[in-house]
Amino acid sequence: MDTEQQQETPRPAAPLKGVRVIDLGQYIAGPGAAMVLAELGASVVKIEPPGGDQARHIGRYGESMLRAYSRGKQSIALDLKSEAGREIAWRLIAHSDVVIQNLRPGAVESLGLGPAAVRGRFPRVVYLSISGFGDRGPSRERPGYDIAAQAESGLMSVTGEPDRLPQKVGAPVIDAAAAHLGAQAVLAALYGREKTGIGETLHTSLLEVAMHLQATTWCDYLGGAPEPTRIGDGQPHNAPAAEVVPTRDGHIVLSAYADEHWARFCRVMGREALATDARFRTNALRVQHRDALRAVLRECLSALTSDECVALLGRHQIVAGAVRSYRQALHSPDVQASGMLVDAVAADGSRYQALALPYRLGESPRATPPAAPACGADTARVLAEAGYGEDEIAALRRAGAVT
Repeated sequence: MDTEQQQETPRPAAPLKGVRVIDLGQYIAGPGAAMVLAELGASVVKIEPPGGDQARHIGRYGESMLRAYSRGKQSIALDLKSEAGREIAWRLIAHSDVVIQNLRPGAVESLGLGPAAVRGRFPRVVYLSISGFGDRGPSRERPGYDIAAQAESGLMSVTGEPDRLPQKVGAPVIDAAAAHLGAQAVLAALYGREKTGIGETLHTSLLEVAMHLQATTWCDYLGGAPEPTRIGDGQPHNAPAAEVVPTRDGHIVLSAYADEHWARFCRVMGREALATDARFRTNALRVQHRDALRAVLRECLSALTSDECVALLGRHQIVAGAVRSYRQALHSPDVQASGMLVDAVAADGSRYQALALPYRLGESPRATPPAAPACGADTARVLAEAGYGEDEIAALRRAGAVT
């Protein structure tokens, strides 16, 4: 057997191997942050109440939350309102590096498991709390979901058509972004701990994340621009920018607002005169005459299919994208080639497809954590690893401290 045949199959990169995480979260933001760490190699124990994560009780979409954000974890079901349940949690935390929670305001503190209590006993622990509206303002005790953050950050005020109701973004982007930014903060704190030996207390909120995702628009407004409003497609200060253009079989989005790109678009379309048209010579003029510009875009592109438009414009380095449904996106050659679609395999051999992290670590294959566990599926194993004997585990079950 030659050397090449003897080489082992490359393993997924696991830079967080040996890092232990306690996930006290519900729904998306907290569990999602823990899931990022799990995909990077951390060992994650999901502590659920006896009835399970609230996502287990809201139907099919809740089940999808679990599939998306609880893969690769062990689940233990604890009654944290009982003294025995809290003692188990403390024993698990004692051997952990990170604690993550996004429970309703004050919940972890009422259980005696808030960041001050945990880090008072274990200063090396990195403790991440994700709230709806932050821990300092008057809304610190309000519950907060993704949609409330979209509303109160200004995002809904700039999303949708000008003559229609404000609209939410079509997916829970604030929850998902909070998960990734929360994980980013944890990684920074773990790196800092390598230098100081001390962990950190981390706070973020859905409101802060929602503001941060709009940084360009906010900086424009803070710099003296008029308050942004809903304009549907397009961008307020550039044209053509993010324009939705009908094609023969659907729609594309198009951006060519730099003068050089606009001139190139005109050449590609065989309409060179448009580049010097008094209405379209500059970006400012194109913004002023947006309706006429959109009519020109439709004239140029409506006879082509979306794929033909994207191929033609792409060859000439003009930004365009086909507006795809989920079904179409799933079968896109680019999505297929990305490797983001991975199989999650359950203990019983069943499997489902999920999305991996949106980046690769070198040439290592993407991590494929096992499927999300059932509530309490790993209770006995986690307790045994924490030093509990069989008789003790049986007694805890009888007392209702674990299920």
